[in-house]
Amino acid sequence: MKVGVAGLGRMGAAIAARLMEVGHEVTVWNRSADKTTPLASAGAAVAASPAELASTVEAVLTILTDADAIAAVYDGPSGILAGSVAGKLVVDMSTVQSATAVALAARVRAQDAVFVECPVGGTVGPAKTGKLLGLAGAAPDDFARAQPLLAQLCRRVDRVGPVGAGASMKLAINLPLGIFWQAFGEAYALCRHLDLDPAWLVELFADTSGGPNVLKARGGAVAEAFKAHAAGAVTFDCDSIRKDFRTMVAEAQALGFDLPLAERTLAVYDQASREGWGGRDCTELPAFWASRHAD
Repeated sequence: MKVGVAGLGRMGAAIAARLMEVGHEVTVWNRSADKTTPLASAGAAVAASPAELASTVEAVLTILTDADAIAAVYDGPSGILAGSVAGKLVVDMSTVQSATAVALAARVRAQDAVFVECPVGGTVGPAKTGKLLGLAGAAPDDFARAQPLLAQLCRRVDRVGPVGAGASMKLAINLPLGIFWQAFGEAYALCRHLDLDPAWLVELFADTSGGPNVLKARGGAVAEAFKAHAAGAVTFDCDSIRKDFRTMVAEAQALGFDLPLAERTLAVYDQASREGWGGRDCTELPAFWASRHAD
């Protein structure tokens, strides 16, 4: 299949690489053109605009930062919807509020294209190996059309309801994970004075009822961060988590309630970003709070 990918951040680039690996003809576009170079070197075609990308493929995948980025890429004289999209499949994988997904779906369908939202759980590693968790919002027939393509990117992809439902579920699953990184930093601060080996402590926590799967999978990187060592390649950074928490808080407000834990955690991550941690990987964030309260 000819597939276009617009938005080549860490996840978008990994998804495009995965699609190429499983045999699709991939065309890419990104606002910062330099991000297309590695994929072009691997054999991807590069479109001059989102409209050109949409006109030359059978399916379009986008994974963009926020509602403003979606508007910039989809709308206007050179946007995706200015291209030839009638009858084509459009899948947006961005993490945004549900109202943003619903509004985008209406604009896409007005051009006689099929729309599926499918934000994903997972980071760069799972994206490269087709092991993301897909949370699709779509009409049943539209989901059925997108499912074969999404199955090549996801170890599991579920339709969780109509358009908008995927956004709600993605924000929901990201909330406890983001709070965990801060909670674990606070927990480590409570026992840091015992001067125990960080790797042993992380392993112990991972073996308790409060140890989530992410600690079992990425505990080594967390322990290195506690030792003030770099965690390695950045997969999901502090500033990205902050963006998601702002979106969660806004979504809850739109639904008429507050998220006190999310709001307090966002405040801590805002502080971390101001102190130079914005580009650091999520596995380093527990060390931020613990380092501020060292002996």
